Amino acid sequence: MDISVTNNYPQLCFETGLTCRACVGETARQLAGACKGLRGKMIGQMFVVLHPNPACAPMHALFTESYRAHSAGTEPAEPVARRPVAMAAVA
Repeated sequence: MDISVTNNYPQLCFETGLTCRACVGETARQLAGACKGLRGKMIGQMFVVLHPNPACAPMHALFTESYRAHSAGTEPAEPVARRPVAMAAVA
């Protein structure tokens, strides 16, 4: 298996028609359907388990917001544009 192909996120996702927003939004919706009421750090831990690639890290806040909205039984509001945040993945 060619490692460079498997680690080409988010480009690989874009080529298949999947946006980061759609990916984490749907994952959060499905998680909320299976596990309602997760709090704080547990939501963050689930994000890292479900989206381990460092390229996905900037979507953490959107995942949390979407999970909380779906868990509460409401549709998430369109997120306000956020200022970019520098993040580093830690193994």
